[in-house]
Amino acid sequence: MRFAALANRFGPAWRHAVLAMDGNTACRERLDPGLDVTFPAVALRKGDTLGNLRRCRRALLELQPDVLVTYNWGAIEWAMANLLAGRKHVHIEDGFGPEERARQLPRRVWTRRLVLRRATVAVPSRTLERIALKIWRLPPARVHFIPNGIPLPPLPSRERGGEPVIGTVAALRGEKNLVRLLEAFALLPPLARLVIVGDGPERTALAALAARLGIADRTDFTGHLSAPQATYRDFDLFALSSDTEQMPLTVLEAMASGLAAAATDVGDVAAMLAAENRPFVVARDAAALAGAMAALLADPARRGAIGSANRARVEREYGEEKMFQAYAALFGGVPAI
Repeated sequence: MRFAALANRFGPAWRHAVLAMDGNTACRERLDPGLDVTFPAVALRKGDTLGNLRRCRRALLELQPDVLVTYNWGAIEWAMANLLAGRKHVHIEDGFGPEERARQLPRRVWTRRLVLRRATVAVPSRTLERIALKIWRLPPARVHFIPNGIPLPPLPSRERGGEPVIGTVAALRGEKNLVRLLEAFALLPPLARLVIVGDGPERTALAALAARLGIADRTDFTGHLSAPQATYRDFDLFALSSDTEQMPLTVLEAMASGLAAAATDVGDVAAMLAAENRPFVVARDAAALAGAMAALLADPARRGAIGSANRARVEREYGEEKMFQAYAALFGGVPAI
């Protein structure tokens, strides 16, 4: 999503070759149709590190990029191949999968420490910045903290009757721990609805769990939405139940929509939210999350005041243009068109 926003912002100033590690190019629907973007196919084979390095290096020699931009551990073989290809390299680390939710894996720590020492490394959270400096031991001059930024939509009106709606926007994967959210929702009195926006491999299991918990009739799974930002106007409260995050865009989008949030204490979430919202950032526990949601649902006036404070914080700290210019500087500036 961030790449698409950057590409659209700078338009014809840049050309792009996008290599999707899993072959999934669905996010191309977010790109303006007039952009100069190609999607080369480079078939990497899991476990074939030496062969993959050769394939990556060959692709780099063919493409001759002005800047190689890699994202997260999944693209580390491209970073390794570039040690020989010698292209300018910007590595963006957004967070970790379920295998690293609790601790850093030693082999990956050493690989990042060695391979990324000469790269420019961008991180969107202070948590990741500390990891890059203290655990990966990257040179401080190479590490850049760039908070995520989002466009600011008009504030929606929420003057409606009926039961309040708790909403979340997430990929239905293990590290998002939507099991925790369903269990927390089941602990609440049956006076609210839960809307889960997103899709993923856990959808069938989550729907079955909602049925077992007796909340299926109050839980809506919308599936994938190409523009989920519009759904925030239908929420009264945002919920985040993840085991691992850094600086989630969904929290920023909820803040920009004037919502209060009940969230697990992961990554930079507490630091992102307005001070008024921080008492509702809780331990990674279903009962604690249920308590935070219940308290916010029971006090609409406080919930509204917190939502207003969250919106004001986004306006001050997380503007999209500020993010755009920071990344443009890392990539080498925007050439004259």
